[in-house]
Order: sequence, then C-alpha cells, then structure tokens
Amino acid sequence: MPNADPPQPSRFRRALGAVGRAALLPVRGASYLVRSGKAHQHFFLPVLNGALGDQLAARYDRRAIRLSFRRGGHDVAPADLRLTEPHQKTVVFVHGLMGDELIWQTGFQDAPGSRRYGPRLAEELGARALYVRFNSGLHLSENGRELNRLLTELVDTYPDAIGELVLVGHSMGGLIIRSAGHYANGLGIKNEELKIKNEFTQDFKPTDEFLIFNSSFLINQASWLAHLRSVFLLGTPNDGSWLEQNSHFTARLLERINLFPTRFLSKALNQRSNGIKDLRHSILVDEDWQDAHAGDLTPPRTPVPPLPGVRYHILMGAWLRATRPSALREYFGDGLVGQGSARGHATFGDEAALPAGASVRTAVFSQQHHGGLLTHPGVFQYLKQWV
Repeated sequence: MPNADPPQPSRFRRALGAVGRAALLPVRGASYLVRSGKAHQHFFLPVLNGALGDQLAARYDRRAIRLSFRRGGHDVAPADLRLTEPHQKTVVFVHGLMGDELIWQTGFQDAPGSRRYGPRLAEELGARALYVRFNSGLHLSENGRELNRLLTELVDTYPDAIGELVLVGHSMGGLIIRSAGHYANGLGIKNEELKIKNEFTQDFKPTDEFLIFNSSFLINQASWLAHLRSVFLLGTPNDGSWLEQNSHFTARLLERINLFPTRFLSKALNQRSNGIKDLRHSILVDEDWQDAHAGDLTPPRTPVPPLPGVRYHILMGAWLRATRPSALREYFGDGLVGQGSARGHATFGDEAALPAGASVRTAVFSQQHHGGLLTHPGVFQYLKQWV
C-alpha cells in the first residue's frame, strides 16, 4: 500500500508561521547589521582618512594613518618583517581610496574559507605577499614619496631576501605606485634640493657647481627599482577620474553663482580631501598641486612616464553591457573609472615613446564594476599567469 502524503498544516498554522517570521525580521536584520559592523569595523579609520585624512594629519591627530606595511592588523616596520627566504619573488599590494590591506586578503561576504589574491598567490606561486596601508586623504605625491621611502628601506634591510619585486595597486593605489616610481627614479630630487637650499639662503641662486652636485642625485636611483619587474594597475584612473572632474566643476559653478545657498554647497563640496581632489587629473608630483593654477579647470600636469625595464599590466572593468553605446561604456568604464583613463592614453598610449625595456599589456573584464576587480576569478588567473 503506497505511503500517504503527510498532512498539510492548516491555513491557520501557515498564517501563524508567516506572522512569526515577519516578527523576527527586525531581530534578524539587527543581528546581520551587528555582524556586518563587526566585520567591517576595520574600515572606519580608512574611510575617515580618505575623507578627512589631510586634516587629521595636519592636526597630528592620532587617527591619521601613517603609511606602513601591515601584518595581523598592526603597522610593521621593515626591520620587524623578519624576511629570511633568499631571493624570493615579493609582491607588494597597495589598496585604493578609503581601503585597507584586508581587501587583498578576505571579505565579509566571501564564501567561507575563501581567500583573495594575496594569500592565494603566496600559496600557489610561492611568492611573498606584503601589504601596505596608507592615508588616502593625503596628496598622491605625499603618499608616493612615502612609498618610495618604505620600499627603499625594505630592500636596503633585506638585500638578499628580496628577489623580483612586483607591485599591485587598485585604483588610487596604482597612482601611488606610479608616483613612488617618479621619486625613486630621481626625477623629483633637483627641485626638492633647490627648495631646501633656498630656505636656508633667501638670496641663493643656483650655480653650475650646485647643479653638477645635484646631478649625482639624478643618477642614483632608489635601490628597489633594480628589483622591480612588473606593475599591475587594477582600475587605476591614470588620466583622472570623471567623478572628481564633475565634482570640481559643480563646486566651481556653485561658487560662481555666488548666492548664500550655492556658496554653502560649494564650501561643503570643497571639504573633500586632497587625495580625492588629486584624482581629478591624477596629480602625481608636488609641483602640480602647489602651483597657483592647480584649481583651474585645466591645471598643470607633469607627465610621469613608465619606468624603463618594467612591464605594466592595465586591468580594467567594463560595467555596462555590450549592448550599450560604446561611447557610454568607454566613459563610465567600471562605474568609477573610465576606460580611457584606465588605459592612460597620455602615459601609455604611444608605444614608440616607451622607455627602453618597458612594455604595456591591457586586459578588460566585461560586466565588472570597480570593486569587483578585487574578487574576479579572471583577474586572479591573470595575476597568477603574469606575476
């Protein structure tokens, strides 16, 4: 005799169950928010620094982040990294605006037990993964000079442990890497030395002897450049951010209208950090943001060319579907960085102008937004192949 179907609950019981589940929704929602808040509490300082980090640093506020290697949620000096494996390929990860080192390692909504690019590359390639955290509210060039100092200290501390050096940057992090290369290559030395000399002697005028002395600094590159082989730029606005360009234009327009409400809104918009403002045209050197015309609609922008002998990999997302107009897809790119800017036509567009030994390779990941470049399986496979 076939088994009879189990009796269905009555309509009253089903209604009672639905009411009970509805009553528990606020409790479950609050529980989710608490768990999410605990998992993301490490983002509080990076977000605060991205928005107001320049002001925090100017006040010597203890909440201002200092650029440093990170391990176990703490700043770690290069001497305390205790690197022992000789000539090991070393991959240094640099996060973007309002980010921190954990974006390369794990995420709250990732599948249980899953790991992101840093730990996976370390395990599957046997590479050494190091993570940098920085104050993303400071000028790009300020962080670039600090990253140059940190990488120099790393290589000078462990000349035998550092083998091939690879730098991976997401969004603003890619710009910090490019700025660090500019200062490591000696391109910013002469202006800095002239400025310092002039502070001590107001009527000082550069002589041939001083310029010859200074030229030695231009020849002596930072030690880490000798180890650098590859740079990966993930969603990096090499030619500027359309979002920040629109913010700057809006602030200027409101200011020109010159009414109390528009002046108030313009002043509020202009409170965004120096790091965010530098994204407008990707200002990578001190002289450009120090220029009197830095706030113009077309401000000065010093070219920062690729480094000789370095392979550059430009990885970008295409957020909109392929059915959308190409001009629209090009402009919006991954939702935050346009594809034209990510390609960096002004910097990487002319292959004939690349320095000796430098090369550029580009990869586009369809229907992928800006943050998705940090978790995309195709991006990881690309890194695994070319790191």
